[in-house]
Amino acid sequence: MSDYTHVLAAIDFSSCAERVLSKAHEIAQRNNARLSLLHVVEYLPPIDTAYEPIMSSSWVIDENEMIKQAKKSLLQLSQKQPYGHTELHTLPGTPKYEISDFVKANQCDLVVMGSHGRHGMRLLLGSTANAVLHDMPCDILAVKITS
Repeated sequence: MSDYTHVLAAIDFSSCAERVLSKAHEIAQRNNARLSLLHVVEYLPPIDTAYEPIMSSSWVIDENEMIKQAKKSLLQLSQKQPYGHTELHTLPGTPKYEISDFVKANQCDLVVMGSHGRHGMRLLLGSTANAVLHDMPCDILAVKITS
């Protein structure tokens, strides 16, 4: 019997993305589990001097372009380590909320994400990993990122 049936790799396209994918791929393969790669596009619209979002059709186009580019990058990353049960997901929003919602909606039982090697829990894991840690109904593997 497998320990994990659905592994989620939270990909942020930082320098550690390949290491996170490699670890998630290894665990999914060992457990014959589904592997989902998720990237959350966090778009912050331009703000004017009064700290109000500048609403225009151009920022909607920019967000759509960012999502399109993220999907392309996620596909390229996934092709570096092909695995038969891989699903790619790109969502707009705030990473800590979207990752948590995705895990709950898709019954993931392991989240693999990068950590940061500084001091303290928030700095150790990074703000997104730290936020996700406290709202997760499953195991989390924080892959140590070395400089």
